[in-house]
Amino acid sequence: MRVGHATSRRRRPMQLGLIGLGKMGGNMRDRMKAAGIEVIGYDTNREISDVADLAELVEKLDAPRNIWVMVPAGKITDSVMSELQGLLAEGDLVIDGGNSKWSDDQGHAEQFAKTGVHFMDCGVSGGIWGKENGYGLMCGGDDADVERMMPVFDALRPEGPREEGFVHAGEVGAGHYAKMVHNGIEYGLMHAYAEGWELLEAKDIVTDVHGCFKAWTRGTVVRSWLLDLMVKALEETPHLEGVSEYSTDSGEGRWTLEEAIANAVPMPVLAAALFGRFASRQENSPQMQAVAALRGQFGGHEVMQFGREPWRAAKEGQAEVSGAAEPKKDAGAARPGAAPNEH
Repeated sequence: MRVGHATSRRRRPMQLGLIGLGKMGGNMRDRMKAAGIEVIGYDTNREISDVADLAELVEKLDAPRNIWVMVPAGKITDSVMSELQGLLAEGDLVIDGGNSKWSDDQGHAEQFAKTGVHFMDCGVSGGIWGKENGYGLMCGGDDADVERMMPVFDALRPEGPREEGFVHAGEVGAGHYAKMVHNGIEYGLMHAYAEGWELLEAKDIVTDVHGCFKAWTRGTVVRSWLLDLMVKALEETPHLEGVSEYSTDSGEGRWTLEEAIANAVPMPVLAAALFGRFASRQENSPQMQAVAALRGQFGGHEVMQFGREPWRAAKEGQAEVSGAAEPKKDAGAARPGAAPNEH
């Protein structure tokens, strides 16, 4: 009888409902399951979802429920939060682990508070490598809620000291704010490595650019995981042949710069990196068209027209175009900014 009684009181594994099983969410589910957490996942892709809809997800979880939302920021997150509000009960806990804007978290917290549901935010970094290496976690919320979810955080973070992969950054919104700044820093680091790569590629005396980057991965002040990934990219494509310069941005860089302006914090490195991405999407630079026109106005400098650029030799001691880049040329296709008769 005693054995049976002890068995009935055996502690069940922690449960978590996970909404969104994409690149990040799917890997997070696998990592949590490997740590002994019972994960019930929902995704609009029926092939990978454990349940048919959010109502079934909530039904399968024991109260008080813990639900982690891992979907795209904005309208999709808002929609999920609104639907959950009608399904959850007092004492349940919702965590937004996507890349939501920190100010949205405060609205969601107020929304859930009306029905006694707890809310936290958690910025997650680690990308597609997180399943193997663990995720950097930055959360915002009440102390009691953080403690309640610590088994989940410990399962997701990298091995080693907790404080080297996890932070309770502050109140609701602080986690996403920290992740926003993290991504702003990431923009700058990536752009600095990219500028260095182009200069090495442009200089004829440097014959092993990949080797230079690889030599920096140990013992130097610029070593980082991003540098490791740069080395990997150059191993796969030594001169990045065929890689388009078109670079998108997912929003965090813009939000970080907006916050910098609001708080009078100078962030020229982030601004340059973000604007560099904007420029990467333009076939032609309207700004530089204006510069060329102005040079013609005040100095009588030649204003070149599409398809008729003279491509004269550079002045002595001065390169006209980076040796790592192809000179600008026009193959007769329509280009933004060209006059109609020049298409």
